[in-house]
Amino acid sequence: MRKHYHFIGIGGVGMSALARILLKKGDKVSGSDSSDSQRIQALRAEGAQVFIGQSAENIQSPDAVVYSTSIATDNPEYRQASRKKIPLLHRSQLLAKILEGHTPFLVTGTHGKTSTASLLAHTMIEAGLDPSYALGGYLNETNSNGWFGKGPYFAVEADESDGSFLNYPSFGAIITNLEHDHMEYWKNEEALLEGFKKFAKQVGSKKHLFWCYDDALLKTLDLGGYSYGFSEAADLVIDNFRQLEWKTSFDLSFKRKHYRDIELPLIGAHNVLNAAAVFGMGCNLDIDERTLRKALGNFLGVGRRVERKGSVKDIDIYDDYAHHPTEIFATLRALKNAVHGKRIVLAFQPHRYSRTQYCVDDFADAFTYADEVILTEVYCAGETPLPELQPERIISRIKTGGYNTVRFVERKGLTNYLSGFLQPNDVLITMGAGDITAVGPAVLNQLKA
Repeated sequence: MRKHYHFIGIGGVGMSALARILLKKGDKVSGSDSSDSQRIQALRAEGAQVFIGQSAENIQSPDAVVYSTSIATDNPEYRQASRKKIPLLHRSQLLAKILEGHTPFLVTGTHGKTSTASLLAHTMIEAGLDPSYALGGYLNETNSNGWFGKGPYFAVEADESDGSFLNYPSFGAIITNLEHDHMEYWKNEEALLEGFKKFAKQVGSKKHLFWCYDDALLKTLDLGGYSYGFSEAADLVIDNFRQLEWKTSFDLSFKRKHYRDIELPLIGAHNVLNAAAVFGMGCNLDIDERTLRKALGNFLGVGRRVERKGSVKDIDIYDDYAHHPTEIFATLRALKNAVHGKRIVLAFQPHRYSRTQYCVDDFADAFTYADEVILTEVYCAGETPLPELQPERIISRIKTGGYNTVRFVERKGLTNYLSGFLQPNDVLITMGAGDITAVGPAVLNQLKA
């Protein structure tokens, strides 16, 4: 029976994936967001009714109203649904409902969820399994973050930030890593570790549970399943890793078999770890080696993961979602190895005051591989600003690393500043989970003009 779901904040990447899946299933979808976007225009083209601005009048007797953790209870649409006694579903509750009757493979961890879940979905597609998937980014092959396939498998990016990854049934899972992030929710390390232990315990098939042995915290949790990593103590061992410009290759040893010269068109050891987990999962799903190699070799990546925006006047421009110090370091190191001595100019927008306050001391080493660091304001993502997190404090922490030239530029003037600052043979990478993603294309257009 066709149902009607209304999404509060339908333009978010996670919410739009679920909306897209429901549309593919044949359900009716409506929603609202604070501003228009390409994502919303695409949803409209696929059949969704989307309102710009949120008000009680937008709630037109749907069967359920879907909200995310970021939606406050005083939101006018949330209040209206409560008044009219329309069922309210957190996005994780809706996804759990969608997963019923499928064989879910969940990908979680502090970093690498989107890339790994996307590569897993892509591999299943290459194997002819016609999977469903719900991702936190856009799979470049399909230009989509959500799909409802005819096959039983469902690849899901499972968000640990609010504990909602515990709400989903799982047949298999990949745990990429574990760091002290989203501590505004978890409060302390003990609760965080218990959350991941519970997640692993809920996985239905330990044969299809993979976790990173190289991660210091995961290694302490006795998760079962199969470990993977560069360490020779892992169950699946990566060896002979090398990066040649924008590609990597590596060997794998798993279950007494050695796989040589696996190729991946992505940069960095972190992406090789992600690919190794997917390769191991594919082996345990009885996907043949030739298909696995082909899937990894032709993977086009995910939007906002060292995504090339273009080139102008011998200046190359990229955009990346990294916002945690570990992600920043890994991405810049891989980029440095790919660009052969070109000057890397990083425009960085910190994300959330709570995260920035917790991670500020780690910024000293995060920017090691950038030649120039241009910092802009913290993207608040709805949080109340913290007066103690002035740009000077963040800059002082970055400078303690002793590696970079660091300066502050206001977000509103960043495009103009970069357009005048960049020189031929530079590589600009914009980095952060906020609206800095719009800066690269704006700089491109301004330099072309």
